[in-house]
Amino acid sequence: MSSSPRISVVGLGYVGLPLAIHLARHFDVTGFDIDATRIAELRDGEDRTEEVEFVALRDTTMRFTDDEAALAGTDVFIVTVPTPVDGDNKPDLGAIRGASETVARNLEKDSTVVYESTVYPGVTEDICGPILEAGSGLTCGVDFFLGYSPERINPGDREHTVDRITKVVAGQTPEVTARLASIYGAVNNGDVFEARDIRTAEAAKVIENAQRDINIAFVNEVAVILNGLDLNVLDVLDAANTKWNFLPFQPGLVGGHCIGVDPFYLAHAAQSIGHNPEVVLAGRRINDGMGGYIAREVAERLDAPNARILVLGLTFKENVPDLRNSRVVDIISGLREMGHSVDVHDPHADQEEAQQFFGIELLTSLDNGVDYDAVIGAVRHREYGEFGAEELAGLLAEGGLLADIKGMWRDTELPGSYRRWQL
Repeated sequence: MSSSPRISVVGLGYVGLPLAIHLARHFDVTGFDIDATRIAELRDGEDRTEEVEFVALRDTTMRFTDDEAALAGTDVFIVTVPTPVDGDNKPDLGAIRGASETVARNLEKDSTVVYESTVYPGVTEDICGPILEAGSGLTCGVDFFLGYSPERINPGDREHTVDRITKVVAGQTPEVTARLASIYGAVNNGDVFEARDIRTAEAAKVIENAQRDINIAFVNEVAVILNGLDLNVLDVLDAANTKWNFLPFQPGLVGGHCIGVDPFYLAHAAQSIGHNPEVVLAGRRINDGMGGYIAREVAERLDAPNARILVLGLTFKENVPDLRNSRVVDIISGLREMGHSVDVHDPHADQEEAQQFFGIELLTSLDNGVDYDAVIGAVRHREYGEFGAEELAGLLAEGGLLADIKGMWRDTELPGSYRRWQL
């Protein structure tokens, strides 16, 4: 392979686009996505994920395309497509299979195919490799080679960007590993860890987010216990965090495309060898149940059987437009099933996506003249964190309930007639 390889990034979402932009500063890069609308937006300098700014899109040398013919002549393919779960929480490899078929049709001898998508150990070599062979007529490990470099993108995080984090790489051979270390090292000043093999790198990725999920689940269960004891979990955590080795996790809803999904890939791998992953699945059960718990706690504190409730925030985390696997919807659906009327506002979420994904019509403004029986602060968007007592009281009916899920307004003193509850 050339010392200056031609690289094609397949999938230009939250992971692929930032990576492709950084790679294009050092290599000849083609960015491919099957979504023609997405490609048109990127060519116009618009990134709906808000991960890459207009100037970076305008100045990049990368070619954006939805025409797979443009992939011809690629030396290194990097596949960055979603790996969600299905309705039964089983791994859904549809996108990675489809991307592999696309790559296979354009695969040439001596090329390398690298996967960044989160998978369970064995997917790259046992599933993707045969797809590439079947579609290209080439032999894996002889005519072309596989690699794996797990993504570590944290949506909305401007500190831990792809050029500032350690990149794990693994290749089918030591030579492939060295090539990948050189390519990714050009982006992050050589901060590369060479894993023992591809399956090791796949396993490392899938346990990273499972570990976070389990730690958050512990704190969520603690929050439920302390709430029953009439104690504020954040006050307790403030005290506990003074110990040098206490882990600073906080309670809340766990959604998104990683932490709320990846543990199921680890569980699938465990079950395939006959092991029951008790801790992993217990963490998932606790975290997936938090939305329903919050809905019940809020409902118990309301006097009206058919209350008007405002939910602030719908995205899966603060200050991003990403609605994937948002668990705020569990609060909303739970309250509506109890007969309450729920309005939803989110300054970052896309109106059409909210309707498409959840059937939720977002408020375009909070200035609608409604005095709500309860306001739920579900997502810590910067706009909501700036609300003071006057803004909050202006949303609530006399004696209304403020449910502060994220502790945004812990230090905000409300007038005496208003009530508050905090997770």
